[in-house]
Amino acid sequence: MNRERLAGLLPPGPEQMAVSVTTPAAAREEADRLLGLIAGLESWTAFDAEAASALAARKVQLEKYGSERPADDVAIGPVGWKHGDVQHRNVPWRDGEIAGVIDWDRIRVRPFGEEVARTATVQFGSEDGFLDLERTSAFVPGYRSVVPIAVPALADAVERLWWKRMSDYWQLVFHYDRDDHSCDHLFLPTERFLAWWTERRGDVQEAFAGMP
Repeated sequence: MNRERLAGLLPPGPEQMAVSVTTPAAAREEADRLLGLIAGLESWTAFDAEAASALAARKVQLEKYGSERPADDVAIGPVGWKHGDVQHRNVPWRDGEIAGVIDWDRIRVRPFGEEVARTATVQFGSEDGFLDLERTSAFVPGYRSVVPIAVPALADAVERLWWKRMSDYWQLVFHYDRDDHSCDHLFLPTERFLAWWTERRGDVQEAFAGMP
């Protein structure tokens, strides 16, 4: 099913939409809550020690970069229905061609810039903690050839995603609140990637915007 046919089955979305932006204070409060849970454990595993260290480091980052969070809840650029998790694990191939798209549980109306930024960072982010900027630069024009997105909208989406990563601890919520350890292996790579991204935000922006 192509994009036009799929769009015809869904109700139209708004022209703009608000995207919640976590405040630095709320992010620090959540970090403190999780640190409290870890401190209350009878004994620590290696994961607990790594989580406590990472949370302490994140609080330092929040103090340093909190003033640079997106100031406006209204995202820039076009919005519409998005799959929500477009990446290699959800796009099976057969004989050199796309055979389908699976895992539609995240479908929502969201900014298209958010989809570009998220897909590129998931697809081309390394477990060693860096983003393949060359592949990102090659990917973005292909997406824009189908869904026109202005460079300012892309820049806005990239910064919003960076801040979302800075203010979110979802793997630790799974681990400590839900007793779900299935995503533990993602925690440290995510922390390394966030540290790398934070130090190179200009380079990342250029990879998304440095195109015709």
